[in-house]
Amino acid sequence: MTRFALTFVRHGQTRLNKEKIIQGQGVDEPLSETGFKQVAAAGIFLNNVKFTHVFSSDLTRTKQTVHGILENSKFCQDMTVTYDSRLRERKYGVAEGQGVAELRAMAKAAGEECPLFTPSGGETLDQVKMRGIDFFEFLCQLILKEAGQKESCSSGTSANCLETSLAEIFSLGENCASKFNSDSEAPELVASVLVVSHGAYMKSLFDYFLTDLECSLPATQSKSEFVSVSPNTGISVFIINIEKGREVKPTIQCVCMNLQDHLNGVTETC
Repeated sequence: MTRFALTFVRHGQTRLNKEKIIQGQGVDEPLSETGFKQVAAAGIFLNNVKFTHVFSSDLTRTKQTVHGILENSKFCQDMTVTYDSRLRERKYGVAEGQGVAELRAMAKAAGEECPLFTPSGGETLDQVKMRGIDFFEFLCQLILKEAGQKESCSSGTSANCLETSLAEIFSLGENCASKFNSDSEAPELVASVLVVSHGAYMKSLFDYFLTDLECSLPATQSKSEFVSVSPNTGISVFIINIEKGREVKPTIQCVCMNLQDHLNGVTETC
């Protein structure tokens, strides 16, 4: 059994987020002033976490978010970010640049409802889900491949430093699981992966975790909360258990979902 931690962060707020305008992939809006404040707060909150891999969508709002997080890190400032188009937001076609109300009107005119409705030129929910599965399976295979080549985090640190750096932040909060490693026989984490992506994309992937992989939830977490859209810079953490062989499904434990404690002191700029 190989275990790794997977931390998802949604990008910071953009002006169009606030105005409820659909960005998708075609409207590449940068972060707003509030968005940069949120990202700085997320970076400070995560600054003691030792990440071994960092992935991000290649759109501007996620690039700015991942760099804002890493520049506040004590250990990961010089890490290479892998930009992956599989982590992009859902493509909304002709609805991009339109308001959410306009999208709902399009859906109504077609006799459908959001989010099942697919605007012309957009992606279906199944297509978004397959992108997410493709990335997740790639990531699992990458971690398995590297597991035998694991190096210690740094000289003078304990072998379980990856787990310790996460547990210091996430294991005791009321919205989180009580223990990272509830099974004393479980192997140590071999990797800690940071992924920065988008709201609709993450919602689709988390639904796959819950429905297809039967992700275990914290006692305080309801299924409806689990598949809600993450707030800007919302943080979700999972422990993934994988074994060699594509026929063996990973098992997933959700440590926390859509955490936003770091935003308590962030004031929104008008």
